[in-house]
Amino acid sequence: MRVLKIIEDAELIIADIEVDWNEQKQSSPTLCVRYKGKVIPLNTPDMRPILMKEENAIETN
Repeated sequence: MRVLKIIEDAELIIADIEVDWNEQKQSSPTLCVRYKGKVIPLNTPDMRPILMKEENAIETN
């Protein structure tokens, strides 16, 4: 494994994210990246990892 590039303008954050889960609203702290003003979660609600892509960004209020 090797580091190809360090992304300088990305910031790791923990965000309290709310999701609809089995017809209920649930929230939990989630590891995310703030990148170009967007918040991108790094895992799904059931803790599976997801790629850091801008398409996976969620709206912030």
